[in-house]
This record gives sequence, structure tokens and C-alpha cells, in this order.
Amino acid sequence: MELFTNQVLAGIATGAIYACMALAVVMIYQAIDHLNFAQGEMAMFSTFISWQLMQWGIPYWWAFLATLIISFAGGIIIERLLFKPLAKAPVLTNVAGFIALFAIVNSVAGLIWDFTIKQYPTPFGSSPFLGSQLISTHQAGMIGVTVGLLILLYLFFQFTRIGLAMRAAAAMPESARLVGINTSWMIALGWGMASAIGAIAGILIAPVVFLEPNMMGGVLIYGFAAAVLGGLTSPLGAVVGGFLVGVFENLAGTYIPGVGNELKLPIALALIITVLVLKPAGLFGRPIVKRV
Repeated sequence: MELFTNQVLAGIATGAIYACMALAVVMIYQAIDHLNFAQGEMAMFSTFISWQLMQWGIPYWWAFLATLIISFAGGIIIERLLFKPLAKAPVLTNVAGFIALFAIVNSVAGLIWDFTIKQYPTPFGSSPFLGSQLISTHQAGMIGVTVGLLILLYLFFQFTRIGLAMRAAAAMPESARLVGINTSWMIALGWGMASAIGAIAGILIAPVVFLEPNMMGGVLIYGFAAAVLGGLTSPLGAVVGGFLVGVFENLAGTYIPGVGNELKLPIALALIITVLVLKPAGLFGRPIVKRV
């Protein structure tokens, strides 16, 4: 029973990272109806920025805050310069843009900081949480940050004018424009928020996987899986999906014979496919109905 509890708690901690990445994926998907294949690389680049700031002597939390601001601005700039001109382009053109962005960001990070593995500090420490050997303080910190982020996003989208405008622009862009909402800038703000949320995911996972330009490859795949499982139209679903994927991959690796780290991902994706066959919109997503 202790092993089961340990694996579930560890899965929830890992799932917190997938949840953050899934949140970023959902933010951009709701804005432009496309999956950002460069989301992981953007998060990685932001994590390197925070690491560099700390190398220059800036305290952790000030570097964290500065990185979020830089990431937010960077997301808006990328949307304005690259994807706003592609707004009415074919789907494959947007996919090519995402792939190009992926390659450029990865290469630039390697050029600036090289491809050697770097240690990244954690503000939470690595000692047992509240004296328990089942979960570390860093894992507890990851869970707390993710839950806090979800609460802040809920309050933002429910009780602020900008949040309500962003929801309207994503759900009914034509009607939103008719009532005076600048849907173009709402999309840009969605990109900025997604970039900042991705930065949080990168900063939280860096102490676990270490810092290097390819650190977010597997995390992004799990983030996609979590977003699809929870529903690409639901931020809450993205978070729940992240926790479910994290727990499932840990339990599968522990209790299914012959499953190691190499086979965790295929089994997790098999679960996603099974769920989507039964509920294509995801667990919390809403079916998209188009009038023809």
C-alpha cells in the first residue's frame, strides 16, 4: 500500500508539470484553433533566461518574476510577428510555422547556452515534505503552484473584464467584434499568458530533469496528451488531464510487467486513444457543433 501511495503522489507531482504545459497548449488552442508544437521550446528558452538571470546574481524569485514578464512579452511578439500574418493561411502553413519556430528556438538556445546539462535550483528544497518519505518539498511545491495557478486563472477569466473579453473572443469571435472587443489583441494576450504559463512549467521541471535545450521534448508530448484527455476547450480539463496522465504513467511503470521508462509514454497514449474513442471531446471538453 505504501508503494501505491508513493507512486500516486509522485504521479500527481509529475502531473503538475504536465498540467502547466497542457494549460499553455489549451490557451493557444482556444485562441487560434491550432496546437503549438513549439510550446515546449518556448518554455525551455524561458527557463534558460531565468537561469541566466540567477547566474548574474539576481535572487530566485526576482528572476522568476522577471522571466514571467519577459516570457509574456515574448509570446505577444511571436504572435504579432509570425502568426498574426498567418491567421487566414491554410492549416499546414501554420504547422510549418510552428515547426520552424521549434527549430529556431532550440538552435538559438544551444548557440547561446550550449547543449551541456546544467543544474537548476529549487526554492522548495528536496527534503521530505512534512517529515513524510512519500513526497518531497519540491514535489509538494509543484502541486501547490499548479493548483494556485488554476485558481488564479479561474478568477481572471470569471471576474475580470479582460478575462471575460478573452473568453468571448475565443468562443464567439464574430459576436465579440460586434460589441467592440479587439479579438486580435485578445489572441495576442492569450499567447502571452500561454508563454508565461509554459515558463512556469519549465522552471518547475528543470530541477528534476536538469536544464538543457532538449529538456521539454517528452514533457510537451505528455502536455498534449493531458490537454486532449481533459479537453482542448477546458483549462480545468487540462489540469485534471495532467494529473491523470502523471498518475497513470507512474502506476503503469510500477504494476504492469515489462513496462519501464521506455514504454510509459506508449501506454499513456493508448489510454488517451481509448478515452477519445469513447468521448472525442475529452473528459471536460465541449463538443464543437458547426452549422452547415
